Amino acid sequence: MKIIRLRPGKERSLLRQHPWIFESAIARGSADPGETVRVESSEGQFLAWAAFSPSSKIRARAWSFDEKQRIDASFFVATCSNAIRARGRFGIQSNGVRLIHGESDGLPGLIVDRYADTLVAQFTSAGVERWKDVIADALLAATGLTKLYERSDASSRTLEGLAEATGWLRGEGEVELLLQEHSWQLAVNIAEGHKTGFYLDQRDSRKRFFDYCQRLRFERVLNCYCYTGGFTVAGLQGGAAHVTSIDSSGPALAKAAANVALNGLAPERASFMDADVNASLRQFAEQGRTFDAIVLDPPKFAPTVAHAERAARAYKDINRLAFKILEPGGVLFTYSCSGGISADLFHKIVASAGCDAGVDGFIHERLGGAPDHPMTIHFPEGEYLKGLVVMRK
Repeated sequence: MKIIRLRPGKERSLLRQHPWIFESAIARGSADPGETVRVESSEGQFLAWAAFSPSSKIRARAWSFDEKQRIDASFFVATCSNAIRARGRFGIQSNGVRLIHGESDGLPGLIVDRYADTLVAQFTSAGVERWKDVIADALLAATGLTKLYERSDASSRTLEGLAEATGWLRGEGEVELLLQEHSWQLAVNIAEGHKTGFYLDQRDSRKRFFDYCQRLRFERVLNCYCYTGGFTVAGLQGGAAHVTSIDSSGPALAKAAANVALNGLAPERASFMDADVNASLRQFAEQGRTFDAIVLDPPKFAPTVAHAERAARAYKDINRLAFKILEPGGVLFTYSCSGGISADLFHKIVASAGCDAGVDGFIHERLGGAPDHPMTIHFPEGEYLKGLVVMRK
């Protein structure tokens, strides 16, 4: 077994069972991509078993902090089974569920979502790539399913020195699937859609938006960065009179319109704009056009903390513009999915945007990812999705 020896003082995070070991923390030692190594302190104390990644700034990711643990096929079978079993306790109202959420489930770099009878997996680290076949078989055994589609096309794979890989890993079938969620349906394409096909992490937020629409009966709703219309459908199902949806992707907008039709909702209650969100918000403000409810669910502006300052300006700008066109008593659902933006910082950004817009509001709720996208005590970085529900005074 190859040994990685850390620099003095660099063992503290591992003693807290945080799974990442950065390049700068390593004094000596190396291994092949994905190879399991023994990680020791500068004094030779055992710290963890980890997967080595010679191309990544995160040079190793811990599998286990138990010196007696063996990282073999049985380890992956047990770890996959435990994660999948936990989802049965979450009470998820959907046939689309995240079964494995990377580090939070003890499998760094592995994402697995289930859409009805099909699994979709992303292998984004050298460790899970090395054990891909074992993991694929373990997933099918734990779920009793036969179809597994690979979506290892995330940009993070390049940081691991890995090429993109997509296609059927086990079995084969349709890539156009039907997602059942709460009281609505959404069409999902697992080969082309974002992430593994859809944003399952916003499942509970879509339900909360449905609840607000049902209770407050909004007349005019604006859904920005609408993608394929998840919030649009939820709002219309909740009773919003009309939803305007904006996205810069024509194909996504076409799918959003199709999802409205799929749920039997009147087409005249929805309109779609193939446009830039910032420019559209400014245009609405100039026209004096206002809305009773606005959803801001933008793409990731800050992938790392290094991008936080630039991202903060972008988040502030769109929230400031949204506040300007939000009616008094109206509700703003605003989000950041950037790992480099903490929940506290996001709150400050939205507060600053309100001040600049000359608007105050009640913060009704703080929102996060659905429970099948967990943050754990040892891995707070799992809290990448942050949301606020603000009612304008």
